[in-house]
Amino acid sequence: MTIEIGNESGFPIDETVLLRLMEHNLGQLHVSPDADVAILLVDEGAMETLHLQWMDEPGPTDVLSFPMDELRPGTEDQPTPAGLLGDIVLCPQVAESQAVTAKHSTMDELVMLTTHGLLHLLGFDHAEPEDEREMFGLQKELILSFQTAERRRRA
Repeated sequence: MTIEIGNESGFPIDETVLLRLMEHNLGQLHVSPDADVAILLVDEGAMETLHLQWMDEPGPTDVLSFPMDELRPGTEDQPTPAGLLGDIVLCPQVAESQAVTAKHSTMDELVMLTTHGLLHLLGFDHAEPEDEREMFGLQKELILSFQTAERRRRA
């Protein structure tokens, strides 16, 4: 599994946390160890450009996902085949602002946004209420599972 992380945002981030998060989530979702994914952290200007170009919406956003091979979550018996999952683009400055509002750390916000972006890469969406419940329920499960794994790792 190749997980590439690039930080072009100028914002100091512990990239190892994002790496562990992706490894954890991909394992939980039974994605092939031969799947590839990239995470790019960009500043507000770059995110605003992407947001306008791809979503036709002004202003920077927190996360954008660009799926490639349309892979879906696998099962223990039948993992997702190898392929390119795609790219997750994060804006730490927007995440920082949202974290203040949510009263948690910027890293907690980035964990949530990265997980959210990964689920979009795997075909989840939240346009319809039923889809939203499914996606956000799975997102919460993955984050709680990762937090538990992180506590064990530090113990």
